[in-house]
Amino acid sequence: MQNDAIDRDPRFEALTSALQRAGSQAKFARICGCTEPNVWQLVRAERPLPARYVLNVEAATGVSRHELRPDIYPLT
Repeated sequence: MQNDAIDRDPRFEALTSALQRAGSQAKFARICGCTEPNVWQLVRAERPLPARYVLNVEAATGVSRHELRPDIYPLT
């Protein structure tokens, strides 16, 4: 049996946290300026948040850009 917590990408965990802080997928979509089906697709595929949304999500939810996309915003 696999442990999902170990196998999951930390960027997806940050996305999940930001979604929870936003309150709903609809509110998260408004933060990003995209559609709710776009958000659903991200969640379903367990993909990291696209770079174009990161700064708006950080400002609205408090989840850091580094947590959301450490590949783009590494700690210095």
